[in-house]
Amino acid sequence: MDEPSVLDYIVDKLTFWRKSTIHLPFSQDGTVPPDKDLPENAGVKTGWQGVFILVPLLFAITAQVFSEPGNRSQALVIFFYITAIANLLLLVFLKKWKISPLLEDEGEAGELTVRWIQFGFGSALSILAYLFFLSNLFTLLNTIFWIVGFFLICWSIWVRENWWDKLKTRVQGFFDTGIQITPWRLLVLGVFIVAGFYRFYRLDQIPPEMFSDHAEKLIDVTDVLRGNFFIFFPRNTGREAFQMYLTAAVSKVFGTGISFLSLKLGTSLAGLFTLPFIYLLGKEIKNKEVGLLAMFYAGIAYWPNVISRVALRFTLYPTFVAPALFFLVRGLKRKRWNDFIFAGIALGFGLHGYSTFRIFPLVVIATLLVYYLHTKSKLNRQQAIFALVIVGLISLIIFLPLLRFALDNYDTFSYRMQSRLTAVEQPLPGPFLNIFISNFWKSLIMFQWNNGQIWVHSIPNRPALGVFSAALFSLGIILVIIRYFKHKNWIDLIILLWIPLLMLPSILSIAFPDENPSLNRSGGAIIPVFLVVGFAVENLWENLRSRYPTQRGKWISIATVLLLALGSLVSNANLVFEDYYAQFKKHAWNTSEIGHVIQDFSATIGDEHHVWVIPYPHWVDTRLVGIQAVGQVWDYALWQGNIQSTVGSSPPKLYIYKPEDHESQQILEDLYPDGFETLYQSEVMGRDFMLYYVLR
Repeated sequence: MDEPSVLDYIVDKLTFWRKSTIHLPFSQDGTVPPDKDLPENAGVKTGWQGVFILVPLLFAITAQVFSEPGNRSQALVIFFYITAIANLLLLVFLKKWKISPLLEDEGEAGELTVRWIQFGFGSALSILAYLFFLSNLFTLLNTIFWIVGFFLICWSIWVRENWWDKLKTRVQGFFDTGIQITPWRLLVLGVFIVAGFYRFYRLDQIPPEMFSDHAEKLIDVTDVLRGNFFIFFPRNTGREAFQMYLTAAVSKVFGTGISFLSLKLGTSLAGLFTLPFIYLLGKEIKNKEVGLLAMFYAGIAYWPNVISRVALRFTLYPTFVAPALFFLVRGLKRKRWNDFIFAGIALGFGLHGYSTFRIFPLVVIATLLVYYLHTKSKLNRQQAIFALVIVGLISLIIFLPLLRFALDNYDTFSYRMQSRLTAVEQPLPGPFLNIFISNFWKSLIMFQWNNGQIWVHSIPNRPALGVFSAALFSLGIILVIIRYFKHKNWIDLIILLWIPLLMLPSILSIAFPDENPSLNRSGGAIIPVFLVVGFAVENLWENLRSRYPTQRGKWISIATVLLLALGSLVSNANLVFEDYYAQFKKHAWNTSEIGHVIQDFSATIGDEHHVWVIPYPHWVDTRLVGIQAVGQVWDYALWQGNIQSTVGSSPPKLYIYKPEDHESQQILEDLYPDGFETLYQSEVMGRDFMLYYVLR
């Protein structure tokens, strides 16, 4: 009766996310072969002792519960985390918890052949492009030189593959069998759809309001749509160009125009683009299960979700870090020269995205250095050196337009970076080293304790990760450290280094230490952080299956993973769709409500040309009012001293001002004694405004 039934065999084969543990009992010669896929302790009845596998996780989750706002206790967080880590280390020491190694690298690197003629022409055209990138503008001529030069240089180092035969085989296979729908592909697609839901659900409402940075962006987008193709947009201390062109394309494709929704659609799509590369990176490093779990937790998490939804350039940091790391790692592991070209492309475009990405060349150097020091092959070490050259060269070609602007306008290009790192804007509040160490520590514990106090792109003073993902991340870090010392795989070490390196743009906020930690400037760390979460869940799964090798164990492990996933789904949904929405609405000025009032006025008794908003210190951005009201850049500001100039305008007229602005109220009453005023009561307390109507 101990033999598996036919039903057991079918169920085992359908559980595609783990190795098969049941095989046909007889080989061709009639003997019973040993089942090598079974865990070492298969058949051992572990009973209740197997629950000890869950003890570290339960303690870590308890620690995170006491890290949540409303339950905060630093002493209890420290106590329960120490207990969790001690239990995990004890289980590992007693060999009750096994840590499987990462995938090994493949062989040795081959030779790289350079086509010097193509390289020479590509270099010449790239130099010409650089010389013609004048006046901070993309033109037809310099863009053609730039693109053709780039493709020629890529061609010069491209390793020819038998891609045509591969393409014909795939096309033939498609017509013969069509797209093969497997359970695993359906699962991956399902996870991606869930992530997409979390990124786009109520996108028109969350966040609910724009602020001044959005006005600057939409003015820049308007410049693009009017044919002003800038390389670097100097407005508001300067911005790289990628988001402006992305938003302009979105506004045309989706017909959303100059609007907050256009900005949010562009950045949310960019955030969604990150996820497949997280999956591929996890699959490349360990297995497809790690990739899927990392993609799932990154897809639903509050941190990447809010920095995508806030509709600024923040999400472009992880968007380009993910493919760059994937191609860099795959190139090193599989000895594929062409992958370094793709890594260079991602790096180059990333430099046109968000200024924090400027730290990424250091990440590339660190990755290649760690690989160089770990590999024993001379050929592989040579490949690491050439990889640095390839990635650097390709990214430099893509960076050329911005390089020209940076060299011609260094102060403008570097101002934002200098203002945070040096005393160019305000004196440093203390010794550089002391602030750096303090910032470093605060950034390291932001995942479990405090993600900063910037309400625009976070829920202030709460952990950067949810209860379950923070607990898994904390245990995952310990597992990665143990695995590195056990197997000395370079990937484990570089993952640990990626996290602080990718957080350096936040850590280096020396002049403004209150801006650290910040979810936006640490955004690149999303990739290694959720890889670690994926490692932790997958390793927990493995150990539960090992401790419970029977059918019961399979369901215990499935139930555990599903409960963690469900808990994360619920907690992150509450964080984004409830808490973030409520606190954002509380802090932001209600320009949308003023815009709706103007729309109603225009649709009934007046028109948008006879409405004015009287500015008041620390009140609404009147440019945003115009964008909300008429869907284009339109500043409705009428300064108090200029109210008299509108007397000659024919009624009906509408003046909007802040309730505290008694001087403007008096001026309007003196000019229009027959006018009448009313208070518009906002949905948010403290956001009311006055309406003064002049009808005749």
